[in-house]
Amino acid sequence: MSSNIDKVKVEISVVLGRSVIPMHQLLRMGRGAVIELNSHQEDPVLVLANDRPVAKGEIVINGDKIAVSITELLQNYQ
Repeated sequence: MSSNIDKVKVEISVVLGRSVIPMHQLLRMGRGAVIELNSHQEDPVLVLANDRPVAKGEIVINGDKIAVSITELLQNYQ
């Protein structure tokens, strides 16, 4: 018998960085456009659960797979 918690879905997102660009630049973008972010490769990423920050982590690349290793749970969710 499965519990009700098994039926709950949580959307997980990972924020690599952010950027602010003018609308005219956004409208001119096409396939292959590059948006520079305000972060570096070694910077921690922010893990969101249903759009709420829950943890920080680091990007892990293993072959053709990309993952996030959790390095810190944020205070409100421990």
